[in-house]
Amino acid sequence: MKIKLLKFTNDPEKICAVAAKLCRSSENIDEISGNFTKEKIKELLSRIISSGHYSVLEHSSFTFGVEGISRVLLAQLTRHRIASFSVQSQRYVRFENGVEYVVPDTIKKNKTLLKKYDDFLKNTETLYKEFLDEGIPAEDARYILPNASATKIVITMNARELKHFFSLRCCNRSQWEIRDMACLMLNLVKKKAALLFSDAGPDCVRKGCNEVFSCGKPWKKYK
Repeated sequence: MKIKLLKFTNDPEKICAVAAKLCRSSENIDEISGNFTKEKIKELLSRIISSGHYSVLEHSSFTFGVEGISRVLLAQLTRHRIASFSVQSQRYVRFENGVEYVVPDTIKKNKTLLKKYDDFLKNTETLYKEFLDEGIPAEDARYILPNASATKIVITMNARELKHFFSLRCCNRSQWEIRDMACLMLNLVKKKAALLFSDAGPDCVRKGCNEVFSCGKPWKKYK
């Protein structure tokens, strides 16, 4: 899996602070923006985040480029409605030079099953290529490709939705692949907007676990 933060709102913490201040100020926007210091931004955002008034966080957005994730992850990711996704299409892209696959660690550890897994994927790839060679359109040949098939995606979310995403997907009980991706994304945005994501992570970081079947373990930050 490879993740890169492609673009984000310029000065994301300040724009959220300006939006928050505007709601209760008689000053114009230029005055509010010009009067902000780093200390004032930190103080205001700390109050906003601790109070749970996250609407102003929607003014900052972050765009990621992600490669090497499976279609299993993709099915989970697109359940997050308040986001924008652009995915490499199996309909238009012809994988004539080979299909990349994701292999879970649990399968990697079992040499016997790993060989069967690899053999199955190789056979599938061979049949896929045969379909293409026989003139079957890529949009039809893709029907035999498994969930393990890797894809690429560009994702954009605002800071509020990212915090919600992290609360669900950084959780120890989240499926391992999307959890790894979420934790890597969290590390990236914290480097650019530490104040906005100061309490980001699973629910247990802030208010205790909301899972029906809790893992019972403290959350460890992804390294």
